[in-house]
Amino acid sequence: MRAVATGGMMLATTMNSLDSTIANVALPHIQGSLSAGQDQITWVLTSYIVATAIMTPFSGWLSMKIGRKPLFLLSIVGFVAASVLCGIATTLPEMVVFRLLQGCAGAAMMPLSQAGVLDLWPQRMMPRVMAVWSAVVMVGPILGPTLGGFLTENFSWRWVFYVNVPFGVLAFLMVYLALERDPGGRERPFDFLGFAALVLATGAIQLLADRGPSQDWFDSREIWIYAVVSACSLYVFIVQTITASQPFFHRDLFADRNFVTCAVFSFFMAAMLFGTSALLPTFMQNLLGYSALQSGMTSMYRGLGSLVAFACVPLLMRKAGARATMAAGVAIAFYSLWKMAHFDLMMSATPIKVAGFIQGIGTGMMFGPLSVLGFATLGIGHRTEAAVLNNVIRTMGSSLGIALLQANLIAQTATAHERLAAGINPADPVIRWSLPHVFEAAGGALEGLNAEVTRQGAMIGYDAMFAWMALLCLFLAPIILIMRPSRPPPGETIEVHPE
Repeated sequence: MRAVATGGMMLATTMNSLDSTIANVALPHIQGSLSAGQDQITWVLTSYIVATAIMTPFSGWLSMKIGRKPLFLLSIVGFVAASVLCGIATTLPEMVVFRLLQGCAGAAMMPLSQAGVLDLWPQRMMPRVMAVWSAVVMVGPILGPTLGGFLTENFSWRWVFYVNVPFGVLAFLMVYLALERDPGGRERPFDFLGFAALVLATGAIQLLADRGPSQDWFDSREIWIYAVVSACSLYVFIVQTITASQPFFHRDLFADRNFVTCAVFSFFMAAMLFGTSALLPTFMQNLLGYSALQSGMTSMYRGLGSLVAFACVPLLMRKAGARATMAAGVAIAFYSLWKMAHFDLMMSATPIKVAGFIQGIGTGMMFGPLSVLGFATLGIGHRTEAAVLNNVIRTMGSSLGIALLQANLIAQTATAHERLAAGINPADPVIRWSLPHVFEAAGGALEGLNAEVTRQGAMIGYDAMFAWMALLCLFLAPIILIMRPSRPPPGETIEVHPE
């Protein structure tokens, strides 16, 4: 029954992680169906992210209050019900409210799944089990655009949400029948000030990251409000954690070297992974002319690379160790991003597939050992809290990474456009000979030339962003040296539930 319970939790986690990206490619169709503006439709994505960010910290305390199994089952039911409501929404306010409910319901799934898997299996099997769990977490967002594009083009955008129903029903039955119920009632006094400060900080940071690009960042009063609220709230949370007798997150988490370093590593790795996930589809659709389904199918090779890595990670960890496996993953991810930094407008899909496949291998080799090392020296009683906090940090890393990359892409594109335009003379015969399609354009030579300069400038901007992410990989390498090898905490044994 242990394997069935693990499968049910992983299936629910897949459903949840898939939903973080599956709606992205359907957004234009949702916009037209709900008669929403370009600035309004982004709230379909933002509302889900903000709700998840706010409710994730609360899930750790709530799981100790009512028990992990009841909370997990309630999360599945609430998530599926909210998904159905999203599918039948007819107005934008309805969709935003239902997405908020969906984010609140699904926030607990990933941390509870990770903590549950850690408790179900013995330490000697952690490399293999966490490799599988990591595959679920990583492959879901990668395959989301592919599945979303297929459902949208062949059925309707509403099926992007309805597809959660069969997954949710099956996951509920597996968890209900196989997972042992813990009694709950183990909570310590609730730290309202710490929780409120963390919720405000997390929500403000999420809003700052999501709204920043469209509001011209700190030229907007709205963004300044988010920045001040997040800074003040984060300060209050840190002081409360240090001084309170019963802080919201136990201070032992921040005293554990492995957990802290792995959390920092997760933050930057999430920025790199999800930043690439956000850049590649727009690059393929806007510059190479791919359809939503084509870009999704091309992106799928990154997921295939991750699956290959997850199959090999347990053996690599046994032979070389977790830290050496992570270091190799960093090197492979760096190589893939360096290849992406040399993309051009004349290439076929093959270089994108190859680089994506290599990057999938690299991130897979990092993620599996990271899930083991981060919890290797923590006591069993802290695992749920640690999983919740780690998930909050990873979510913040992905959101900030996407926002900063998008903002820098716009700036780099504008700079490259200005430099290219300064060196071009439309009357130059060499220019006219090398760009005949531009001067034969129906809209006129100058308009066609400006469009081509914009396209070339955007390509330079994308290459610069991939190069920056490659350098980020080099920054991750020294962090691995701080981590200690995987071993149980002194004096503790790993609880193994009966089959």
